[in-house]
Amino acid sequence: MTRQSGSVSICSLVNDPVIGLGLAAFALLLLVLPIAFWSVSGGRSNPAVRILVASANLCLTAQLVLRWWESGHFPISNLYESLCFLAWACTLTQLLVERSWPNPLVAAAATPMGLGCVAFASFALPDRLQEASPLVPALRSSWLVMHVSVIMVSYAALLVGSLLSVAVLFVDRNQDLELRGSSIGSGGYRQAQLASDGPGAMALSSSSFRISEQLDSLSYRTITVGFLLLSVGLVSGAVWANEAWGSWWSWDPKETWALICWLVYAAYLHTRLIRGWQGRRPALVASAGLVVIAVCYIGVNLLGIGLHSYGWFLGD
Repeated sequence: MTRQSGSVSICSLVNDPVIGLGLAAFALLLLVLPIAFWSVSGGRSNPAVRILVASANLCLTAQLVLRWWESGHFPISNLYESLCFLAWACTLTQLLVERSWPNPLVAAAATPMGLGCVAFASFALPDRLQEASPLVPALRSSWLVMHVSVIMVSYAALLVGSLLSVAVLFVDRNQDLELRGSSIGSGGYRQAQLASDGPGAMALSSSSFRISEQLDSLSYRTITVGFLLLSVGLVSGAVWANEAWGSWWSWDPKETWALICWLVYAAYLHTRLIRGWQGRRPALVASAGLVVIAVCYIGVNLLGIGLHSYGWFLGD
């Protein structure tokens, strides 16, 4: 009896194109991971990495569009769809960051996040959360696409930026970072030096950023974009909550942890802009943000409590 039910489950996975596209994205990202780490050890970027990540992103795009077409609503009704959307946003953010700086360290740092989201959605969630479900009355609003999509994209940018900060902690650990503005394009800056032509003469010479400085700069820019999107998402969520429940803020567990997440990354930007911190110290703050996002996004859902919970671990 057990063997028969197992075969039925496998057949259902094969016959469901939504699940199949998710598994295809998982396979592609799983293939990316060893290639990315191999490229890091060799010190050269491999074009196959970007091609595979882009293919995985296309699979996730097709998966979300197909689920949207089947269910008739934006694919965010359960934790499976939410995780797949987050994986899509993470891979897209990774591609954009790699376009700015094509270095194998970016793929090595960012790919595990997209891979983990797809793996958790495909293999850890029960079947009832992988199936499309009708929206509850509170979610039948035009605010759904606006609020949820912005929040999920902000999480993706914050996660990728924080992972780049974690990479800063392991690169050039014995050297101090000195961030400098680029006036000659990505990867370089102009440095003024005394010339030998006479007293007071100056000359400009070009120099390159170190890898740790590039990572720190990319992390800072990515987190800044994520923080701005998170701010927009929180405001739109408050407006939607007032429309749906008659209250701008109810201290729901998800709302509380989203506020904590905002405060953590606000502290990160404060250390960068006001205190002038660079390198490893703000990277530690960004690393703490990874934990806060994990609790906000996954932890609340696993407990199955609150208005924003999908209900899985303790919920029925």
